[in-house]
Amino acid sequence: MSKHRALLTALVCVLVVVAAPWVGAPMDDGARDFILTQLRIPRVCMGALVGAVLGVTGAAYQTIFTNPLATPSTVGTSAGATLGALSVLVLAQGGQVVGLPILVVAAFVGATVASLLAIGVAASGRASSEDIILAGIAVTLAASALALGLQFQADINTTFAAVRWSLGSLMVVGFDRVLVFAPLAGVCVLLMLGQMRALGALASGAERARTQGVDVARVRTLCLLGGALGVGAAVALCGPIAFVGLIVPHLVRRSVGASQRILLPCSVVVGAALLVVCDVLARTAWPGREIPVGVLTAALGAPALLVLLFGRRTGA
Repeated sequence: MSKHRALLTALVCVLVVVAAPWVGAPMDDGARDFILTQLRIPRVCMGALVGAVLGVTGAAYQTIFTNPLATPSTVGTSAGATLGALSVLVLAQGGQVVGLPILVVAAFVGATVASLLAIGVAASGRASSEDIILAGIAVTLAASALALGLQFQADINTTFAAVRWSLGSLMVVGFDRVLVFAPLAGVCVLLMLGQMRALGALASGAERARTQGVDVARVRTLCLLGGALGVGAAVALCGPIAFVGLIVPHLVRRSVGASQRILLPCSVVVGAALLVVCDVLARTAWPGREIPVGVLTAALGAPALLVLLFGRRTGA
């Protein structure tokens, strides 16, 4: 039954993503091709890729940390990306690196560096989940403090640009950024899916997984590296987008079960569809204006999480 539900869920999510570009304000005949091929379709592709990365990474992190509230930002990825981007906004004057704005490159580097400490703790061998989470919290606090210090030194225009970036947005023109992000997202998703068996053993606890021959340190390290790559690139290109990595695994568990063989693939497609739907709402809910998708996911994710938590406590 759970497999049938998973297949139905995947089909619905694919249909949602395919239909999304045609949802919105009516298009003039003369501008239809440009709007679809250069604005809406690339935007939906970016939203699906980012949502897939956040969804599957959240599911994997909740398993390796044995913590249902773990998210991709647990290891400081988002805070590191914000610090990297803000450093460029305050200290540099723009430019490009490997064809990308230096802001994007700096955010990606910051996200990766911020994850290294947690990766080092995970690779130490006998580190507990609490040790890794505490390392991530420490990195997040330190990066946030440095970012605030930089922001204090910035002028009002720089501060405004930093705030806009931190709200999260999927707005793209053309497929350039999509093509840059797609290989990174693919590596992240495939790496997580490749650990399904090991994550299934880890779901019962680290000690039990070791008795089944699972190299816990290796699995944690690979998942954290994949998360640093995928989530770091997503934050760099789109800004931090909250709650997707947290809420998607909970939705999937309640609908199709907690088996990792179903949870991880479904988290990919549900994460993609959820973020695409949120982005459609963000660009259509307020005619003539656009709500940053990161603001909308946070606004919708917080009450949704409360409903799920109260449902678990009451046995609903």
